[in-house]
Amino acid sequence: MRGITARKQRGPSTVADVLAMPEAERRHEVIDGEIVQKEAATGEHGAAQINIATSLNGPFGRRPPGGPPDRPGGWWFATEVEIRFGEHLLRPDVAGWRRERVAERPRGCPVEALPDWTCEILSTNRVNDLVRKKRIYHEHRVPHYWIADPAEGTLAVQRWSADGYVEVVSAVRGERVRAEPFDALELPVGVFFGDDDGG
Repeated sequence: MRGITARKQRGPSTVADVLAMPEAERRHEVIDGEIVQKEAATGEHGAAQINIATSLNGPFGRRPPGGPPDRPGGWWFATEVEIRFGEHLLRPDVAGWRRERVAERPRGCPVEALPDWTCEILSTNRVNDLVRKKRIYHEHRVPHYWIADPAEGTLAVQRWSADGYVEVVSAVRGERVRAEPFDALELPVGVFFGDDDGG
């Protein structure tokens, strides 16, 4: 961490500072000119991350339409990839890109194509997800932002507006929702948190 301190002393940290780190050590983000290490994920966080990604990738992670109504397709998904948001470098827990806008799976490191949806799963560093990263997603016009809280079993679905994100769905484990931008299907919130039947 001494190298990070030295970079801070000479001025704001940059995306290049993180990309210069050895890949094995690079679990960091650049938020408002500060290098922020991503905390180790709790078991609940990791389970929610895989559950959300797989629950959405099954019906939506394919070419549209080309399938039954319960598989509308149209999206690319990725977890924990480095994405450049101007001078910021973020690693959303889960991110998605509409295939109609991004014709090929996002590639490279960092990914330069901005996502159409991001999901952060609350764990140890809630302030970044609820304030700092949310502000960056809004500034870069990410249309949809989900916040999942495994401890409370809640999902907040937010839609971009000029004045800030507007919460359009607030749901708890045991409920079923049509959650933008995946509102073509009704989704059981509990499945995101490990409930086999979504209850």
